[in-house]
Amino acid sequence: MKEDIYNYLEKFEAQTKQRFYDLHKLIYESTSQNIDEKLWAKLPSFYVNDNFVRLIPFKDHVNIEAKAIVFHKDELSGYKITPKGMLQIFHNQQVQCELLKIIFKESFE
Repeated sequence: MKEDIYNYLEKFEAQTKQRFYDLHKLIYESTSQNIDEKLWAKLPSFYVNDNFVRLIPFKDHVNIEAKAIVFHKDELSGYKITPKGMLQIFHNQQVQCELLKIIFKESFE
């Protein structure tokens, strides 16, 4: 993990950091392509060429911004999707690892 993203996470509690690390790992498991990590508008962002996934941590959840979320709304019915199309995963919710890897992969294509 790049140092600027790691430093960004330092202000969050352990539970939020762990959820972020778990999602970060899934991003890398979703593609064999080279991923460029950077803070975009102070938000942790992961790029493959011009395509991106953003993980936006909060105290009680993490928002995921990825263009393929809209194609999987039915499979994500137990989760909140914001009006801007971001998936919210609260810390008390299970992470659908395989589905997220598909979403990340499709978002990078």
